[in-house]
This record gives sequence, structure tokens and C-alpha cells, in this order.
Amino acid sequence: MRTTQLGPTGMEITRVGFGAWALGGGGFEWSWGSQEDEDSIAAIRAIAGLDERPYVFTKGGQPPGPNGTTLHSLQRDSLRRELEGSLTRLGLDAVDLYQIHWPVPDKEIEAGWAALVEFRDEGLTRHIGVSNFDVDQLSRAQRIAPVDTLQPPYSLIDREVEAEILPFAEREGIGVIAYSPMSSGLLTGSMTRERIEALPDDDWRKRDPRFRDPELARHLELVERLRSVAERHGTTPGAVAAAWTLRHPAVDAAIVGFRRPDQVDPIVVAANLEFGEDEVAAIEGSA
Repeated sequence: MRTTQLGPTGMEITRVGFGAWALGGGGFEWSWGSQEDEDSIAAIRAIAGLDERPYVFTKGGQPPGPNGTTLHSLQRDSLRRELEGSLTRLGLDAVDLYQIHWPVPDKEIEAGWAALVEFRDEGLTRHIGVSNFDVDQLSRAQRIAPVDTLQPPYSLIDREVEAEILPFAEREGIGVIAYSPMSSGLLTGSMTRERIEALPDDDWRKRDPRFRDPELARHLELVERLRSVAERHGTTPGAVAAAWTLRHPAVDAAIVGFRRPDQVDPIVVAANLEFGEDEVAAIEGSA
């Protein structure tokens, strides 16, 4: 699988990564909550003592609240507790990348970013980054210290970052790891109208406009275009969707999700897929 350097960090990572656990063959990535499960912790502990362990990335800014709730805090002490808690659970002295998960509360961005700089200087994390920041928020952080990495949502359905955020990251030399390139499973090819209708009423996708008409009809048409291109390459619509995000010159890697081991191989091919201009036009509906 192809690899690339993640922004200014010097870390060589695979171009396709997996959800909360493995950033391709090169690292682990998750944040507090459902992503930080016992299996993930055990896996990292098992490789922590190796001479060349995979990279370990994590996020902070959403500490657990009472009764299973999630809070938002970018205060120094809160971010430190999250990071030190992760290090303790993982049995590590430092993570390779610590990121602010969401720019919430906005008024605490400067305090939060200054805290991450402090943690890096202390050796608790080797690099620092952010997730879900807009250009103004990135600029505010940059005035304190350079941002190493950015993790934005990016897919054929969610292209807003193309206008300002990705060009800014490219100009500033910020490494970019796109998340949700298959738009929460909608572009995998397995999400049919019937399957969506059968989802439990409390499933968040039942309330998401992307999974409801009129948007759903357009997205299912997009899936068929992806399927047509996928058939030419002997792969899946999801792999084509993920590979499409990697075409952008600002994007270093994309994180995808999977539920079963047999879903991994069909997706990793995205790192090596290349499209002709006619295929890009077909994917984007401009053919």
C-alpha cells in the first residue's frame, strides 16, 4: 500500500487508515469514548514494547461527563487529564499525535492550543493537530504555534472544505487526514433505500438529511456512478469514494470505517487506485 509523509511531522503513514484503531499499517488512532475499547488498548499495549511500534494518535477536548454524557472542554487541565489517562491505559510514555477533537467551546481554542504546545514540549506527545477547525480557527491556532495536522470531514457528498480549508492547509504545509470519505457508509454501495428504512427509529441516520429524500435519491444515484467505475477496476464503490478524496493535493490520507475483518481488503485498494479524467467526470456527474 502506498505511503506518504504526514505534513511536517516526518511520519510516514499509509494513505488509507482504519477508523479508530489502525491508521493503515502505520498507526493507531482514536478518541475518548466508544473508540477507546479494551481490544484496542490491548492491541497497542502488545506492540508498545516493540522496537518499531505503529504510530499512536489520539484526541482530546471531549471528556466524559455524568451519566454517560460527553462534555466539551479545551481547558489545559482537562486536556492533560485526557492525554495522561490515555497514556496510562495504553502503557505508553508519549503518543505520536495529540489532536483537539472539536473547536468547542470556540472561546477556549487559544487556551487549548497553548496547552497542546506545552504537552509537546514536555514530551507527552510528539506532534499536535486539530480536527474540524475552519480557516479562522486554524489561523488563531497558527498565531500561537504551527498546526502539524488537520482532520476534516471530506467526501463526494461533503465537499465544503475544498473552498477554503484544504487550500489553506496546503499553503501552510499542514498535514491532512480526511475522515468519513464514504459519508458514514452511504457511499459503500451496501446502503440501500430498503436497508435505511429498516434502521431502528433511534438510529441517528434516520434523522440525518443525507439519508432522507430528496438528498438520499441523489446520493444513491452517485453510488451507481461509483459502482460503474468500481467495476472497471475490479473493486467496490466505497474504495472508489475513498480514492477520490486522495486525489486532492492537500490530502495525505483518509480514514475509513469497518465492522468486520473481511471489509478491510476491499477498502485498502483505495490507496493505489488512479482514475482517468473520464472516470473522474463520471464519478462527479459531469460526464
